[in-house]
Order: sequence, then C-alpha cells, then structure tokens
Amino acid sequence: MKQDNALKQVAEMARIADSYVSAWGDEAKVADETIRRLLASLGYDTTNDETLLKSAEKKHKQDVLDPVLVVRDGEPIEVALNLGASARESEFSWRLDTEQGEVLEGYLQSQIVRDERKEGGPLVFALPSDIAWGYHKLTISRKRRKAPYEMTLIVTPKACYKQDAIVNGKKMWGPSVQLYTLRTQHNWGIGDFGDLKQLVADISSRGGDFVGLNPIHSLFPANPEGASPYSPSSRRWLNIMYIDVSSVPEFSLSIEAQQKVGSAEFQQRLQKARESHWVNYSEVSNLKMSVLPTLFAEFKKRHLDKNSERAQAFLDFVEEGGESLVHQAAFDALHAELHAKDSNIWGWPVFPEELRKFENRAVQDFIEKNQDQVHLYMYLQWVADIQIKEAQALAEEKGMSVGLYRDLAVGVADSGSETWADEGNLVMDASIGAPPDILGPLGQNWGLPPFNPQVLQATGYDAYIKLLRANMKHCGALRIDHVLGLLRLWWIPKGESATQGAYIYYPVEDMLAILALESHRHQCSVIGEDLGTVPDEIVEILRDAGVHSYKVFFFETSEEDGGFISPAHYAEQSMSALCTHDMPTLRGFWHCDDLKMGQELGLYPDAKQLEGLFASRLECKQGILDSVAWHGYLPEGVGRDAQYVPMDSYLAEALQLHVAAGSSTLLSVQLEDWLEMDKPVNIPGTVDEYPNWRRKLSMNLDEVFAQEGVNRIAHKLSEVRAKVSK
Repeated sequence: MKQDNALKQVAEMARIADSYVSAWGDEAKVADETIRRLLASLGYDTTNDETLLKSAEKKHKQDVLDPVLVVRDGEPIEVALNLGASARESEFSWRLDTEQGEVLEGYLQSQIVRDERKEGGPLVFALPSDIAWGYHKLTISRKRRKAPYEMTLIVTPKACYKQDAIVNGKKMWGPSVQLYTLRTQHNWGIGDFGDLKQLVADISSRGGDFVGLNPIHSLFPANPEGASPYSPSSRRWLNIMYIDVSSVPEFSLSIEAQQKVGSAEFQQRLQKARESHWVNYSEVSNLKMSVLPTLFAEFKKRHLDKNSERAQAFLDFVEEGGESLVHQAAFDALHAELHAKDSNIWGWPVFPEELRKFENRAVQDFIEKNQDQVHLYMYLQWVADIQIKEAQALAEEKGMSVGLYRDLAVGVADSGSETWADEGNLVMDASIGAPPDILGPLGQNWGLPPFNPQVLQATGYDAYIKLLRANMKHCGALRIDHVLGLLRLWWIPKGESATQGAYIYYPVEDMLAILALESHRHQCSVIGEDLGTVPDEIVEILRDAGVHSYKVFFFETSEEDGGFISPAHYAEQSMSALCTHDMPTLRGFWHCDDLKMGQELGLYPDAKQLEGLFASRLECKQGILDSVAWHGYLPEGVGRDAQYVPMDSYLAEALQLHVAAGSSTLLSVQLEDWLEMDKPVNIPGTVDEYPNWRRKLSMNLDEVFAQEGVNRIAHKLSEVRAKVSK
C-alpha cells in the first residue's frame, strides 16, 4: 500500500465515504480529522500513516475462506478460496452440514467454476444450487492440515414475507399508537398490554387489520424518567412497565398483593396516575414495582418450588433467553440497587468502576449474591412476553390480517444493558445521527452507538439475527426505524457535533437477505421507515427486497410543480400515513401549533426563517385543500381558502379518506386525529423544553369508541379501503 494518501485508502477499505450529497443537493466534503477519529473507533491504529496502513493490512488480510456467505434463492452458490497458485485442488474436500440436519459432501476438483489465482484472485467452486433456506455450516478440509476452514453459509428467500391478504391485494388500515398514551379505567397510569388487547378488539370489530406500536423495547426501570422509546436499554427485551399487573396469574392468587392494591391509599394514587394528562413515569414505576416483586414471591412459592408446568414454561423461557436475558436481568437488578442508594445513577457510565462491565468479577459476585433480584427481572420479562403474545393471538383470533406491528428502534442508549454487556458488536467511540438538512441545519446526534459492520461480518451477522428474532416475535409486521441504516449510517465521533460526521456503509444486500429469511420464519412482513435524505440506490434495493416503503402524505410532493401527489400514485408496496409520532397532530399541523410552540421554546432563533416557515405552511395547506377538492373528497361547506379554513372533524375525515383511497397496501391513522387533539407526543430536537413521550390520549378507550364520529370514520375507512382492494 502506498503512503501518499493513506487516509483515503484506508477510509475506502473501511467503507467510510469522504463526501456525500447534502440535503441542498451539493457535494459536502468530510474533514480528514473526522475520518481519522472514525477509523480509530473501528480499531485502526491512526498514530501515523505507516501505523494506519499496517493496521489496515492486518485487519483486511483475507483468510482462505470468508467467515460468511449470504446467497439468495436461485443464485448460484459460489465459494471463493483465497489460496496461493501452488495449492493443489486435489488436496481439498468440502462438507456442508445444513440447518435441517442433512450432510452434503464432495471434492473441490469436480466443482471448480473459476481459477483467478494467476491474476491475484480466488479459486472459486460451486455448491449444489438447491440448498434449503437457513443457516448452514460449510467445512473445507485440506490434506495434512489439522484444522479445517469454516464458513457460515446463509441461504435466504429473494424478498420478505407478505401475508396472503397483502399478496391478494387487500388494502388495510389500522391505528399506530404510542402504547403509553392509552387510557382506561383499569390501567395504572400508563397504557399497558391489557389496554392493547382492548384496542385490538375495538379496532378489529371496526374493520381494522392492524395496530401499530411504538418501540416496546426495555428502558430503565430504575430510572423511569428516561422514557424515550427510541433510546432503549436493550432492543432485545421488553419494557416491563407495560405489564398489566392485575392480569398476571399470580395477582389473583396473592392475598398480600390484592390487599395492598385494594387499600384506600393505593387506590387514590392509582386514580391520580390515571387521571393525569401526562404519564408520571416515576409514580407508575413506584406503583408497579411495589407489587410485582410480591407476585414473583407467589410464583416461587406456588410454582418454582413445586416445579409445576408453569415453572417449566418460565425455565424454558430463561434457557431460550440465554446470556442476553442474564445481561438484561443482572443490569436491571444492579441498577435498581445502585439507584436506590443514589438517585443520580442514571446508567452504567456512572456505576462504580468495578461494575461498569458485565464480565467484571464484581458483577459476577453481585449476580451470585442477589440471585432472587436477578430472577425477579427474568420473571418480569417472561410475564411481559406472555402478555404481548396474548395480544397478537387475540388479533389473529379476531381475524386481523396483520395484527400487531412492532417498531425496531435504530439503536440503543450508550448507558443501558446492551452496551454494558457488549462483546464488540457496538462501536462505543461513535454515535449515530443525521447530517444537517433543511429542517435541522445543525444535524442530529442521537447518542446511540452503531453496530460495527466488520464485526457483524466476522461473526456471521449473529447480533443482527438475534435482534431481528427478538423483534419479530408475537407480531405480524415489523417497522424498521431509519431503514436506510441498513445501507449507511451517519457516524459522529464521540463528543462531536452532528456536523462533524461521515457516512459509513453497511453490507446492505446481506442484511436485507437475512431480514427476508427471518421475516419468512416469523411470518412477519416488513415496513421500512425511509424518510429523510434518501439515496437513490436504496429505493430499488428495498423495493426488490419486499420492504414496504413509508409514505407520509405531507412529504409526498411532485418534483415538477411541488403539488401533492395523488395517493393513487403511491407505491402499492407501502404504508401511507398523514402524521407520525415525530410530527404535530393533524390539528396541530393545520393551526401551526408546532411552529408557535417551537417559537416559544426558542427552536427558531431566526425570525426571518420562522416567517418563511409560516408562509410555506400556508402554501402547503392551500395545496392540500386544492388536491383534496380536486379528487372530490372535500365536503360541502368546507371553504377553499386555507387562510380561513380551520381543521375540524369534517376536514380531518376528508383528509383521511383521501389517503385511504390511495394505492398503499397499508394505511396508518392516529387516534389523536380522531379525537381532534393538538399536542404532539414528541418534539424532535427538544429534551427538557417539552415533556416528550408523556402526553396521553384525551379520553379513555371506552369513551373513544363510544363516540359517534370515531365509529363513523372507522366505518368509512373500511368502506373506502374495501373499494380500492383489487
């Protein structure tokens, strides 16, 4: 390797782009220092050019056999061997142990398709092309060599799974909800899995085919105010605050728990938590965690000690959860103990030094001495898993074509259980975000450490596969937040601002192929949130992989005249929506509440910029009115001048039906818009300025579905969607 442009060379090998097309359409250069810092975070020695090249040479030295090969159905299975020209083909034989238990064997000689060794390339041989989907082990043996070469061979479907109803052209609708916002007379101050079952029954009986959820990943039970579902402690486990406590079988068996909950004081606290318009996470956590340990004690006494059938089901869950469940439960137990002594302990970076890594001796001692506490958190994960499973089972029983659709966040918090126990899959010296764009001129830094693409490949994508499996359980569809991250992610060196980042590319074809395989195994279709700066190359790749695109009505405008695209022209393989959790509600958008609130919070220090945003919002509203009227969905009596038309139930309904008549297979609606609510659940770019992830619905589910207007819109959505079905 030459030293004249070592940085550029190694950046290319590490797939770090030294420039990108900005949101304004021009080429933006990445600073050398950024590239150097990112290379260091990936384990390159960046002391000087010489050490950099040396470490790159070592890192990228090709083994005889790559660690993994991913092949889609119907593609030839060609395996490359990086051998010297003198190696004799007759010395090699191969064996394939398939996941299905078959053993295939053969000699290299008879299956060679190319020999490129003279040109410095590999010797390539072919395996039979009819190998079943799955994760297989390929072993290559060489005479007189003790250890064989090994590779994971992954054979996958061409595209993701789709339910029969989708394949047959059925057009569906359902609400996307933030679970914590649901209100009922029986929850404990936060929407829970019991409320979810009630919502599933309400929606299915009105013709809906799915209920979408915010990420329900595990957060921080000991630090309940860390409430963002997009900064989870781990993406492989569930948020135990969503447990419906009174539905846990042990509750009806525990006199102690019933007496506690039945006391006047507890009932008063419950009532207050329910009636609050904002989720009081600390109080919810106090209420639930004052009863759940009692239920675990009951479970031990009645089941674990007697090795009952229910105990066996729990032990099976623990065994299946493996190390990852131990990580999660140990972290939550340890965090709870430390937080009880010092409420400033928000995550492992502020744990005592000897407890900052799972593998440390002190942590293992803690687990041994506090087995009961660790088992409690395992039990809570099990209870949560059963309850979400029951919600999906109910959706299937009620005939919903999809049922629950879950949401996979783009990353994990750098202070939770997954990073605490990480074995090199995550890059802790970088965080992901987004480069500057029109709405966010400073870019975004999400504070989430990214997967290391090199480690993913070296380990046969193990962490990624486990992540998909954990999130495709108990649902009919999975929404992948920021799906563009499978192609590239904006990495920012630790401690820098979002403008100082660069794009790092991932093995997108492999990752989408594995996504397709897991999607078929779990019979789970896939929705990709592809908003923001979308590189052209990903659009086709996602489409061919069978991933549903995400079409937000307000963003779907024509490049020619800037007018709104007719929903009839949306891609069929997509989910359409009017609003998302990162946007104002329909009413909030129409009345510019987001801009007014942003002004109050100081998000727009430039008065001229704000003036421009108000002007373009009015233009946008006029365009919407014109489009809806042109398509014949504007009701009589609604004016045509956006300056004077308020957002009322008639206009809200018209907009929803306008999008419902479109060609997207899936249509997502928001209960907030049915209730004409104006406050958003989240204002991007704020932390302390607004109570994000806390705002509840304005009324109980019983009241929601007793509303004439709600039943009317649900009925009309079902009618319109049925009309556009093939």
